[in-house]
Amino acid sequence: MDLGTDGDAAHGPRRGGAEWLKGARIVLVLGIFYRPEGRMGEPEAVSFVLDDGQSVRLTCASDGTLHVGAGTWPQLPDWCVPAAQWEFAELAGLPQPPDGGWTVLSTDERRDARGEVHEAVIRCEGGRFVVVGGDTVGVRFTRGHRGAAAAT
Repeated sequence: MDLGTDGDAAHGPRRGGAEWLKGARIVLVLGIFYRPEGRMGEPEAVSFVLDDGQSVRLTCASDGTLHVGAGTWPQLPDWCVPAAQWEFAELAGLPQPPDGGWTVLSTDERRDARGEVHEAVIRCEGGRFVVVGGDTVGVRFTRGHRGAAAAT
């Protein structure tokens, strides 16, 4: 997997084409949550953990864009300060991965007029993940024939 980043997804856009996960196997999807007052709210980022131990992180920026880069699983990113108030946690509404994980068939980045990524679609066998930037990161999984595109 080559994300073409300069290390931290929160500090700049990824270089290269949108097919950054093709052929990878996703075995776990976790949100990165700020939890100063307990379990509530939406994730600030989402990590897709791959079968080889690597991870990919999609992070929302203050302007609502998404930044894609290498993850730090199982460690929290450096920007999670103080670390005791942040955690990786499963995302409500997402299915458990099938045995062996989801095989990624393709990815797509939806961009605005300035070329900034606002939505990423990860098509897998059996469905697709849609990750949307905003004040926080929104993630949903829709089932479909071999991850075929569907209206969002």
